[in-house]
Amino acid sequence: MDFTATTLAWIKAFHIISVIAWMAGMLYLPRLFVYHVDAPVGSRQSETFKVMERKLLRGIINPSMILTLIFGGLLAWAYSPQIWHEGWFHAKLTLVVVLVALHGFLARWMKEFAADRNTRSAKFYRVINEVPALIVIVIVIMVAVRPF
Repeated sequence: MDFTATTLAWIKAFHIISVIAWMAGMLYLPRLFVYHVDAPVGSRQSETFKVMERKLLRGIINPSMILTLIFGGLLAWAYSPQIWHEGWFHAKLTLVVVLVALHGFLARWMKEFAADRNTRSAKFYRVINEVPALIVIVIVIMVAVRPF
């Protein structure tokens, strides 16, 4: 597939937009879990958190992850084979896989909250809340600086 410069610019723009939306959700969902831990099971507050968590995951986080992977895949394809042998690109891909895995864990933990079966503490979710930010910082450095 041959991409024009204009097409590539649009793909990059949509990739960045979808990454921002995905990360916003990935940072907010664990924060909701922090507060949900303290809500009594069956309370109105707990039920409200369940709705918020479900809507955030299904309405924002899942679609933006899918779009991020689609647009990122198109960019990788457009720049292949040049970038496929560069260390920064392998590091970025590895971290994207870690983010996708974390996304899966967040979805699983949301289901545990929905079934009133959460066993983790607010402190656990506070720590998890920092992980996506740290990963994205490294990804941005890999792409912008290309240190290796």
